[in-house]
Amino acid sequence: MRISAHGLGLEVPSGWEGRIRKQLLPSDATTPEAAQLRAHAVLHAANFPLLEERGDFGSGAVETMQSGHAFIALVEYHSSSVGTALFGSGVGMPRQLSTEDFSPRQLQRTIAGQAGTQRFFVEDGRAFCLYVVLGSMADRARVVPKVNAVLPAITIAAPVPPEWLEAM
Repeated sequence: MRISAHGLGLEVPSGWEGRIRKQLLPSDATTPEAAQLRAHAVLHAANFPLLEERGDFGSGAVETMQSGHAFIALVEYHSSSVGTALFGSGVGMPRQLSTEDFSPRQLQRTIAGQAGTQRFFVEDGRAFCLYVVLGSMADRARVVPKVNAVLPAITIAAPVPPEWLEAM
């Protein structure tokens, strides 16, 4: 099954779930400028059931992970991030990760036994963070190849104008 929205796409492999959405705007985002700062796309993929309520980096979902599970988040940042130091060295989304890329120290929030990795990059003029969590650091040699089978199935297209621009 293929899913696509907001310039992102994923051919969802068997045994995986995938979702694409825009981050919900805070209630105080009353101006187009404030809305633009928070109107980014988020792609989630996991080889376990995804809860409907979860944060951009998987809060609410990663807490349910077990050994053998993997969670992928592709989180877009504001276009002003393109060319900054954080995103300057990462050109294009990584399509292959190694077991050495994962560490408990790279998790957004430490959960005993888990490991993660983060990669900041620019692709097609858009700034992103690829964040991957493994349910078990000890099981990474078995799970990283499963992640590597999904990464090439993710597509990123040119920037999508925010809805408020399209309405003008």
